[in-house]
Amino acid sequence: MRGISLSAHGAIEMIAAPAVMAAPFLLGFGVAATVAAVLVGVALLGLALQTEEGGRAVPLAAHAGFDYALALAALLSGVGIGLASGEWYATVFLVGVGAAQVALTASTRFSSPRSA
Repeated sequence: MRGISLSAHGAIEMIAAPAVMAAPFLLGFGVAATVAAVLVGVALLGLALQTEEGGRAVPLAAHAGFDYALALAALLSGVGIGLASGEWYATVFLVGVGAAQVALTASTRFSSPRSA
């Protein structure tokens, strides 16, 4: 059952994106983890801005696919950074961001409201 509306999905992503971008600076990540987290945050913000009906450049049918791809990128970059640099706290953070994105996307109704 998909209980989260598309507008709530966009709002959650809009709130999460700046938090993901700020976290590496607040938590003291290394350079690679900081770059990865900021890039994931920027992509997340871009996707969040695409949920509104009027200015949507990404088709609604493709939005979920992009969300899953972003989650996979966060997961893989987290694991890669952990293996390469041993920054396991950054790994846990990025893998957590990816898992949260999968959970959000899986529970979202990807349908736009009908016009009256």
